[in-house]
Amino acid sequence: MNARDFGFMRQAIRLAQRGRGTTSPNPIVGALLVRAGRIIGRGWHRRAGEPHAEIEAFRDAGRRRHSVRGATLYVTLEPCSTHGRTPPCTAAIQAAGIRRVVVGAIDPNPRHAGAGLSELRHAGLQVAAGVLSDRCAELNEAFNHWIQCRTPLVTVKAAMTLDGKIATAAGESKWITSAAARAHGMQLRHEHDAIVVGVHTILADDPSLVVRKIGGRDLPEKHPPLRRIVLDAEARTPLSAKVVSDPQAATTTLVVSENAAPRRVAALARRVRVVTGPAQHGKIDLRWLLRKLGAEAVTSLLVEGGGEVNASFLLERLAQRIAFFYAPKILGGRTALKGVAGKGAEAWSEVLTLTNVNWRLAGEDLLLTARVAV
Repeated sequence: MNARDFGFMRQAIRLAQRGRGTTSPNPIVGALLVRAGRIIGRGWHRRAGEPHAEIEAFRDAGRRRHSVRGATLYVTLEPCSTHGRTPPCTAAIQAAGIRRVVVGAIDPNPRHAGAGLSELRHAGLQVAAGVLSDRCAELNEAFNHWIQCRTPLVTVKAAMTLDGKIATAAGESKWITSAAARAHGMQLRHEHDAIVVGVHTILADDPSLVVRKIGGRDLPEKHPPLRRIVLDAEARTPLSAKVVSDPQAATTTLVVSENAAPRRVAALARRVRVVTGPAQHGKIDLRWLLRKLGAEAVTSLLVEGGGEVNASFLLERLAQRIAFFYAPKILGGRTALKGVAGKGAEAWSEVLTLTNVNWRLAGEDLLLTARVAV
């Protein structure tokens, strides 16, 4: 490996980013073809079922009338060596006559990890692995978690005042944060497979929970829809609610309990998908929900609930990340609604600790992103 390898891998990482929000349940991957120090082909995985990044790079080189024989392939993730929706990329790499392959991250699946590299080495190709491996792995944090745990990576997102309030005691909450912060929040939705709220959010705000414009542009027609999930143990969601009655109703799942009124469940089931899950003390079992979503190939889940739902995911250690927006406002009030409510920690040893903490400006607001310590 040399400095040139790191430079080309950085470009492959930037290419991979173009697939963010569109490839699930596949990973995002970028690829570059280089010969004599010159880039002759670029590619990234665009969406599940379509060609992988390596194949896109080969096609790009072909359109430019470059021969790839003897070239070096830079790819952010180990090339696949098994048949899935598409043929294995290792076979295409060998058939193309690639001389050298430089890889960022290794396949996170223990059954496949290193298999593609071994196949390429056995075929006589030069292989270098681990170039900017941490940055390449970060590209697919949700995918890696899903592969290893079979549950989605959970991010809790909240917009609050500096004193941690998300609404007045009367429930008024609209536009706590700036337009810039709201645009960033929309980007977060775009990057997740599903969004979950509690029924209290539906009753109080009647949100649409859709992805609108990203970067000032409409989403492409082929963009995968955001799944909307409502925790509604007693089936209290009104039939007039946006998530039940709007044109995207097919993307909504209501999660009810066995105690929900059958007539209410039947009425809602005529509009949206309704599933019945286990519940305790009127709350849906979130561990059961995460296992179910993982089995349905949901790799990432954005929690935009109220304080109680946020607390349930955080204090039960079911969330891996947070994204908290803080507006330069102070609400005060003992009964104002908190961003994280619930019972709370009873001892300092139970306090939730955050790592990989990052603060940044989002317009006039502060955005805190961090990992939840295990």
